[in-house]
Amino acid sequence: MERVQINLEYLFRASPTIIYKFFTTPSCLIRWFCDEVDIQGDTFTFSWDGAEEVAELIDDIEEERLRFEWEEGEDGEYLEIRISRSPVTGETIVEITDFCDDDEVDDQTQLWSNQMEELRKETGG
Repeated sequence: MERVQINLEYLFRASPTIIYKFFTTPSCLIRWFCDEVDIQGDTFTFSWDGAEEVAELIDDIEEERLRFEWEEGEDGEYLEIRISRSPVTGETIVEITDFCDDDEVDDQTQLWSNQMEELRKETGG
């Protein structure tokens, strides 16, 4: 399978400060992203249904960008979250960059859409 990059964009009414907090705080992450999370320095250990995945936070610009590399990921791949505010509408824009097999693009897109809907509910829009 060929690995491909996917880029997704979602709009939120919540401020960049609140959105950033929901990507970086354990008590917030478990409300929408994972079952459990342990953060030790720049190492995030996420758990879903007892399975763990470890990611290293390699870039962190508060309220603007987070970039993770998965411990078990392919070389050169990452998960990036960019947070900005639309100058026209004032809404917060969350841009996700992720990687998956070329035959999993629809599934991965749907997964992120579901996750962002959960995040939207938790942040009030």
